[in-house]
Amino acid sequence: MSTATLTAPATRTGAGIDVLFLALALVATAVIAALVLLDGQLASAALVIGGFGLGIAFWKAEFSYTASIRRFLNRGEAGGMIGGLIVIAIAALAVVPVAALYPNYGGAIAPLGPSLIIGAFVFGIGMQLANGCGSGTLYTVGGGSGRMLIALAFFIAGSVFGSLSLPSFLALGGLDPVIASSYLGPWGGLIATLLSIVIGAAIIIAIARKRGANWKPSRNYIVGGIAIGFLCIFVFAAGGHPWSVTFGYTIWGAKIATALGFDLSNAPFWQWPGPKQALTNSVLSDTSSLTDFGMIFGAMAAAAATKPFARSDWPPFKSLLAAAIGGLLMGWGARLGFGCNIGAFVGGIASGSVHGWIWFLACLPGCLIGIRLRPLFGLSRD
Repeated sequence: MSTATLTAPATRTGAGIDVLFLALALVATAVIAALVLLDGQLASAALVIGGFGLGIAFWKAEFSYTASIRRFLNRGEAGGMIGGLIVIAIAALAVVPVAALYPNYGGAIAPLGPSLIIGAFVFGIGMQLANGCGSGTLYTVGGGSGRMLIALAFFIAGSVFGSLSLPSFLALGGLDPVIASSYLGPWGGLIATLLSIVIGAAIIIAIARKRGANWKPSRNYIVGGIAIGFLCIFVFAAGGHPWSVTFGYTIWGAKIATALGFDLSNAPFWQWPGPKQALTNSVLSDTSSLTDFGMIFGAMAAAAATKPFARSDWPPFKSLLAAAIGGLLMGWGARLGFGCNIGAFVGGIASGSVHGWIWFLACLPGCLIGIRLRPLFGLSRD
């Protein structure tokens, strides 16, 4: 029997698996969109589609904030960081003026204080151990990563613990949100926001050059950054606020905890109007959950359509342990820090809120610690 005869059935089986997951992704997305449309929620259906597009864009561009920060801290390479700033600059073009001019729209804003700094710092440690952030966890789970499925499960659990911790950390004090448009108006706020991004990019490029590293983003990061930036605008237009990821995780975790018999209704966080309503209502009424679902299935569709889907061996136990610890830290840190790299960093800066830059600066030393801890779990520092 020839080699071709031996390998052909396995190839056909593999192709069948890819088609199955592609069909599953498309059908699941269509079902979720149809369910919210039946409830008359056209904007909610748009959020699912926007999330689907984000999943494709992140997967195809291999767009990773976690890896970009690690390459910058380790070697000074800044291409990925500049790609990330492209996303923020494009999103800001819509978010800053629209949130200032139209009452039905709002930005991603947060107070400045210990909760923000501690949350971002802890999140940075977790994202390097897990090897993925909020968006990275979603699209790699959709792409078939079993390791990141572990990270996501613990991310969800950590988010619930974070919701129970947040009121105590807020009691430590801090400053009210500082928003550019509140001081400079919608257009002055936009100019100040874009200027801050340019200054941030200039500093990053200067560091890269001093270290003799490349600062130019790859074609993938340029095209991906542009696509993701405009999808951020699409999600903002549909949802009324900038794209966020981790609040959806908190809701999923709280609903699971409630189903297991835990009573969260008396916890201060879950007595606040927004979380209380989200816990009571269906997850399909939560804008973060809708984009999260869409992103998972978008990445699944992209992965199934472009390469063999989910046919790699499971990593060693130590690597899975790092994913679990990293997920737990990210979930806890995201709630204390008012979001992840998407909700706090991208959404915050794109809203002209100073907390976005503070989150980023507090996250970096956490990432350094996380990078140094990676070898303990059999992971490369690079």
